Amino acid sequence: MPRMEKNDPHDIDIQTRVNYLPEQSDESGNRFVFSYTITITNIGSTPARLISRHWVITDADNHVQEVRGQGVVGEQPLLNPNQSFEYTSGTVLTTQVGTMRGSYQMQTDDGSEFEVDIPQFVLSVPRVLH
Repeated sequence: MPRMEKNDPHDIDIQTRVNYLPEQSDESGNRFVFSYTITITNIGSTPARLISRHWVITDADNHVQEVRGQGVVGEQPLLNPNQSFEYTSGTVLTTQVGTMRGSYQMQTDDGSEFEVDIPQFVLSVPRVLH
């Protein structure tokens, strides 16, 4: 899908932040837990509701997990122009590093749907210097 013009009524900005959760992880058992916070901002000119999501999670061994579902964190938020919605969720990897990317399916008041790409971001256990 080509990049949309800045005056496009369906322009959604996605920002991501990742945290490694050592207290929930078990490194010797190859269990690495991450939380991620997503901020979705409607920078377009028309209201849009997030109706579903699709994630592609890839670990360092190239194992791919796909997740599809309705809404996010049990909600299907309606974003008016210049409005943001932020949520935090999590995932578990069996390797210290991985990536996530995906898309949100959005719907406007008139029922038309469009897809918003979620740019790939990295999940990584921080290196601790002693």
